[in-house]
Amino acid sequence: MRFIADLHIHSRYSRATSKDMSPEGIWRAARQKGISVIGTGDFTHPGWIAELREKTEPADNGLFRLKEAGHVALPASCRGETFFLLSAEISCIYRKNGRTRKVHCLLFVPGLPEAERVASALSKIGNLSSDGRPILGLDAKDLLSILLDTSPSGMLVPAHAWTPHFSVFGAASGFDSIEECFEDLTSHIHAIETGLSSDPPMNRRLSRLDPFRLISNSDAHSPSKIGREANIFDTEISFPAIMQSIKGTGLAGTIEFFPEEGKYHYDGHRACDICLPPEETITRNGLCPVCGKKMTIGVMHRVEELADRPEGFMPDDMPPFHSLIPLVEIIAETRKAGVNTKAVKKDYLALIDTLGSEFAILIDLPADEIARAGFPVVAEAIGRMRAGDVSVSPGYDGEYGKISLFGPKKERPAKGQRLLF
Repeated sequence: MRFIADLHIHSRYSRATSKDMSPEGIWRAARQKGISVIGTGDFTHPGWIAELREKTEPADNGLFRLKEAGHVALPASCRGETFFLLSAEISCIYRKNGRTRKVHCLLFVPGLPEAERVASALSKIGNLSSDGRPILGLDAKDLLSILLDTSPSGMLVPAHAWTPHFSVFGAASGFDSIEECFEDLTSHIHAIETGLSSDPPMNRRLSRLDPFRLISNSDAHSPSKIGREANIFDTEISFPAIMQSIKGTGLAGTIEFFPEEGKYHYDGHRACDICLPPEETITRNGLCPVCGKKMTIGVMHRVEELADRPEGFMPDDMPPFHSLIPLVEIIAETRKAGVNTKAVKKDYLALIDTLGSEFAILIDLPADEIARAGFPVVAEAIGRMRAGDVSVSPGYDGEYGKISLFGPKKERPAKGQRLLF
């Protein structure tokens, strides 16, 4: 069975997160998007795990159902079942090999007893109540060891692996290989999360990543961001099947941002409005041409540093992927209006009410069917997106890139994208 899963989000117990990230709000957004499995996020937080215990119930597949799903208002076209998978993100900050490391890690576990054992062990190291994504003075390798001891069928995946400041390969605080980070426990690492600022072809330029699967998730802090990146599985819907797919069989593809839209794609200095490609940063010795301070080194630069394959390389067995723009952003551009305006929200609800979930519209439906539903300009925009006919001003130093389907075209760097259309 083919289905879509977004396994990395945050609850309302995380900092800078919408109050609408409740079990009901998360479930509703997942159904509207067309997501069958959604991560819970934040299972180490005592308040969130108590709310999950109250509002969800175990299914017979290692996942969880929303108890009162029938009371959540949804268009008939989006009704169905979405399961929760227990997930959490841990921020590990520690010294290793003479440097301060800041590595974010995703944890997946199959049940509440396992989640509570993990949380109990971590509570001895730091305060789990202060943030849904706790900051712990803990080596990422030791976090993996704790997970293996408390939930042997669980999994750890390095989160947003290229983000400059908080990731396993980050330019500011990361490592040059998975092995350098996890040492003798590397065999228990089966995948990395690519993050918004990189895509599969960028990652596959590193032969050292060949043993690892590439997964993509939204890292959503609000319902509207759920599914901005996600995974396509072709297996049964269960915790063991999803974990086995991540280990090597059943991952049918991923849903991606256009990576230039990610907020750390290029190098730059936001305070001076400076955005540079890697080659220009190198000529300037990494210093801002305006103020002379050190710039934030972006994901593309870091990939170039570690890559041992040319740009455009793609292994024959690499799963295909979709590079998508969220439907609400497409509608906003066609209307020349903000994504939060009443007109855009009205069109979004009309589209999913008439045609089905957001991913059905963005991926599956023929453009002429979208046009016949009364949205010809949206249909044209989706056709351009599917063809990769977009213009992007790359993101940098925490600033999201700007993407356009109808504006003046700017040449996008060739990335050898393999799309599923």
